[in-house]
Amino acid sequence: MGQVIQIDEAQIRDHRAEMVRGTIEETLNAVLEAEADQLCGAARYGRTREPAATSELCRPRRETSIRAT
Repeated sequence: MGQVIQIDEAQIRDHRAEMVRGTIEETLNAVLEAEADQLCGAARYGRTREPAATSELCRPRRETSIRAT
């Protein structure tokens, strides 16, 4: 006798949905990373020649003094 092949349509549908979800996630991450690279002027984990303006560099320092009593 020949073998009978059974197809579980629900399992195929779930697998297809996961594949589509994964592809969309990868695409969106690539778009966001490219946009971030463009805004920062450097590739991921890369360095630019100019130091980045961090909050430490942008904020004025507070004057602190310790008074001896």
